[in-house]
Amino acid sequence: MPFLESVRLALNTIRVQKLKSFFTLLGVMIGVMFLIAVVSIVQGMSNYVENDFAAKIIGVNTFTFRRRPNFNPNTTDDQWREFQRRPRIYAADVELVRSVQPVGNTSAIVNQSFIYASTIYARPRQAQVIATEASYFDIKKLNITSGRAFTAQEVSAGAKVIVIGTDIVERQFGELDPLGRQLRIGGMPYTVIGILEKQGSVFGFSLDRQAIVPWTTPVSRLIQPRGDLQSMIVQGPTREVMQDGIESAREVMRGVRHLPPGKVDNFALETEDSALAFFDGLKKQMIVFGTALPAIGLVVGAMVIMNIMLVAVAERTREIGIRKALGAKRSDILSQFLIEASTLSVIGAAIGIALGLAAAKVVSMLTPLPAAVAPWSIGMALVLGAGVGIVAGVYPASRAARLDPIAALRQE
Repeated sequence: MPFLESVRLALNTIRVQKLKSFFTLLGVMIGVMFLIAVVSIVQGMSNYVENDFAAKIIGVNTFTFRRRPNFNPNTTDDQWREFQRRPRIYAADVELVRSVQPVGNTSAIVNQSFIYASTIYARPRQAQVIATEASYFDIKKLNITSGRAFTAQEVSAGAKVIVIGTDIVERQFGELDPLGRQLRIGGMPYTVIGILEKQGSVFGFSLDRQAIVPWTTPVSRLIQPRGDLQSMIVQGPTREVMQDGIESAREVMRGVRHLPPGKVDNFALETEDSALAFFDGLKKQMIVFGTALPAIGLVVGAMVIMNIMLVAVAERTREIGIRKALGAKRSDILSQFLIEASTLSVIGAAIGIALGLAAAKVVSMLTPLPAAVAPWSIGMALVLGAGVGIVAGVYPASRAARLDPIAALRQE
């Protein structure tokens, strides 16, 4: 029997036996739906991390000089104790790193924490307070929509000035113009001199709660009471220059701290690759756990298809006998039932793809998780659908093909 004729017969069977066909399709639909939804969310997170997270949170072509790693989810107790014993970073260390090429002026000290900010116009609310230098705005590519950023001279003088995000403007000043007004951070008044361009959010965390002040103000003592520094961010014009800066910084710090060859660094130099490696591991875990349920759904779907195809063979025994009596070969009967099973599962996969894309869209609308359709996942879902149908239909089809035509014709 021609392939298209077998497909037409399969579609006719679906039309005639709607309820049976629905239950046949259900397992494949559910499995493929979850598969597409999980892959879309994981792909969306991957794109978001690489394109938005790395640029907004870490910075492009940057590395960070810290006491201990910031992205290290699998830290053991021994490693944590080793991190705690590491020497703290002070201004002298920062200036030493800055003295090497090609670090120079493309760097900024960064101390940050969440501290309550308040005005006389609203109740106190937490803000992401960043104590840094004037170059921070250029490194992070932060645009000022109103007012200005603070200058290097104001940092040197320890001027109590502040640049704030749009969330702080709305919550602390309402309809008032915040420029020139006072915002208290840790009880200390700072004069608002600039408003940041709206940044949006990363995984549901608002970037518009930033309050940026010179690191030489009392805020640094609130964040780091011992007078040490959290980190210094360094940016290179290209990735190659940045790598040269990392090696230069490592060399000078190992020399100052008298670390012999073979001994691990007692400081951290992190790039965006460190964060991306963390999210790559997270992505792999999400794929493993996220595909477990679709796999179960596809197995259940295959079992349902097999059982219903066995029932179909029993119901259509006389039809099979007539076809064999008219000259149909075993391969014709086998291919008919295989094509019928795979047609059913491919239709179920197609419906599951549509439902999976809709589910991913709903998740991205109702939660911070982004979603992006991976074209390969659609092709894979269709192939899986056909594969499930073929695997599930092999036994029923072979059983139908082996029927004795004389015994089949006697079947009522």
